[in-house]
Amino acid sequence: MKQGTINILLVITTICISLSAILVKLSDAPSTVMVMYRMFLACVFILPMVIKYRHSFKKIKRKEWIAIIFAGIFLAGHFGLWFESLKHTTVASSTLILALQPVIALIGGLIFFKEKIDIRTVIAMGIAFIGVVVVGGGGLGSGSAAMFGNILSFLAVVSVVLYLMIGQRNVKSINHWVYSFLVFLVAGMTVAVFNLIGSIGFTGYSTNDWLVFIMLAIFPTGAHIIFNLLLNHVNTTTVSMSTLGEPVGASMLAVILLQEILTPVEMIGGVLIIVGIFYFLRLQSGSKQVAPRESENL
Repeated sequence: MKQGTINILLVITTICISLSAILVKLSDAPSTVMVMYRMFLACVFILPMVIKYRHSFKKIKRKEWIAIIFAGIFLAGHFGLWFESLKHTTVASSTLILALQPVIALIGGLIFFKEKIDIRTVIAMGIAFIGVVVVGGGGLGSGSAAMFGNILSFLAVVSVVLYLMIGQRNVKSINHWVYSFLVFLVAGMTVAVFNLIGSIGFTGYSTNDWLVFIMLAIFPTGAHIIFNLLLNHVNTTTVSMSTLGEPVGASMLAVILLQEILTPVEMIGGVLIIVGIFYFLRLQSGSKQVAPRESENL
């Protein structure tokens, strides 16, 4: 896959995940219910592609099945923890903590994949992270409830990095549609069990809630399908960098959908984020990409 195509897909994922926080705020359904239906609906939507590549199921080895199960559990943990964090802290605080994802991914890549750290990559991350701080710093939550929400958000970051790292190791040998389907299915089942144990209702939700479930399954979850595709060509750190664009995307969507007004400080922060991500992608375009897998899986 060409670097230009990779960059376009990363931009698309940024737009898709930027919708997530806004959609979560529009529903009063329990966090775990939103996660459950988001995952199950996503499985339904991609089922035609899974049927097309159904022969791939026979190629999945035992250790890969184990990896898929853990990936699904970590993905469920990420969504559940983050959705719940939004009920205790501000979107700004939660988004700011999520911006730590590339840093944690970089550390994880160093430990588990022996990836080399380029000082220019760190600089690019630093520029973008400063932008996130500028955008979200003014809206940071305070108090014990906000602290609890911030802790949940950080644990959500750790969970999604572990999920992506499992994907980086395994998705190259499994068709990415099949891999996404199985991981989403495991994640949905994991949260469904949690809901059963907690006696959280599966029904009785409004039309608005169901529209949110569907939108979450199409857009933010669609970004994760693209992530699994990109993990054939780039590492977890590169995929994680797209999350830094979420404050910019969320702010722009808030202007369009909620008629919010951007402050000069938010505009400056947005420029820093864009500059940092652009610099990072320029560095990636000059580096060696991960070898692509077989063409049948693309």
